[in-house]
Amino acid sequence: MKSVRLSEIRRVLVIKWSALGDVVIASALMEDVARAFPDAEIHLNTQPNCAGLFAHDPRFSEVWAIDVRSKKRRWANSLAWLRKVRQGRYDLVIDLQASDHSRLLLALLWLTGGAPRVRVGNRGGFPYTHQPAIRKSGAHALPMMQSVLESIGIPARTTRPVLHPPPERLAVVDELRPRHGLGDGDYVVLLPGSNASGKLKRWGAARFVELARLLHAGGVAKIVVIGGPDEVDECEEIARAGDYVLNLNGQLQLFDIAPLCSGASAIVGNDTGTAHFASAAGRPLLVLCGPTDPRRVKPIGPGTVAVQAVLPCINCYAKTCRNPDFHACMKTITPAWIAARTPELAAGELAAGRTWPEGIRSF
Repeated sequence: MKSVRLSEIRRVLVIKWSALGDVVIASALMEDVARAFPDAEIHLNTQPNCAGLFAHDPRFSEVWAIDVRSKKRRWANSLAWLRKVRQGRYDLVIDLQASDHSRLLLALLWLTGGAPRVRVGNRGGFPYTHQPAIRKSGAHALPMMQSVLESIGIPARTTRPVLHPPPERLAVVDELRPRHGLGDGDYVVLLPGSNASGKLKRWGAARFVELARLLHAGGVAKIVVIGGPDEVDECEEIARAGDYVLNLNGQLQLFDIAPLCSGASAIVGNDTGTAHFASAAGRPLLVLCGPTDPRRVKPIGPGTVAVQAVLPCINCYAKTCRNPDFHACMKTITPAWIAARTPELAAGELAAGRTWPEGIRSF
């Protein structure tokens, strides 16, 4: 396996097609790629629903999206993808996918003589020219993707998402915070949702209501609730806890989440895509996990901690709870316990790798 002279790379293609949360995690690796190739032309290939995240991103000369996973147009779009990559004449392709679809397409390019000369990917093996050290599919996405970069000598040092919001959205948040009295460190952000198909991942509005009350009684001036279309009712229920709760459901765009969270003392939420956007703020973030494995789904960032009950049925990834003690994985994590941990979280003292007598473990 030949070493790569990074200085000779002139055109780079980064591939990342996954769900929004995974793409946000990958934005940290995109920062490392941009630093490694300050003079190269870097293109990003993503899915149509993610392309807008990079519309104002100075790291990329081009962001293009072809839905190769479309059921109706899979073959036609795959052919279009092959033509696009062939025409790009890339020196290096960095495939950050964990599936075999992109691997198959790159293999077809190699067989027809159109593949970039240096090819790296999460899975390793053919048709990649360099092999990452971490190839376990069950590992967290961040170390897997870092291993891909390191296999060709790119230092992987960025530890939280790096996104570039449109300037007009930054102005919106700059106006919103003083209008609602959100001073630096004066508020806690709650993320009570998850997508409609994953409601077992939700801690529950009633628990967030109690947490809001406890935090306010403990001296937190404002509680800010963020959610999307699937969480309208839950956010409204939490807002009824008192006039100290600011419900911003439906009033923000995805790009607004990190700038808004950047002034929070702490953020508490479910395992949801919104938490990944919040992690870009670099503020202390606590993620509540039950049916999903925190070792795989935890947002990245040095201030991020995930907690989970110690139960035999955790990480079930089920859509319907079969435990006779319904939703025990979430009921074990009480509002009083979270409220007691929040000052530690805000101070950066809530570490991973701890187990509490209440039967809760941190990751």
